[in-house]
Amino acid sequence: MFSMLAILIYAAAIAVPAWLLYRLGSGGWYWHVLAVLAALALGLIPLPPALDQPLLELAVGFVFVFLMVWGLGGLFAMRTHHARHA
Repeated sequence: MFSMLAILIYAAAIAVPAWLLYRLGSGGWYWHVLAVLAALALGLIPLPPALDQPLLELAVGFVFVFLMVWGLGGLFAMRTHHARHA
């Protein structure tokens, strides 16, 4: 059951930011760069051994994937200034 929960959590971590980008569009590029940097910082910080629990690792993984998909998706989905006004 735990592996199915992990699949559902990570699928939601990809689907929710993709839906938000589709629904709301991408805002300022700096927010997406900040999201990518925050995801990288979160992914590179090791968890303390006392907090090494499967559900906490799943939550950190969800936030990492969410921020990375939202950040990179927003950067790739941006249109140029000329394309918006054409």
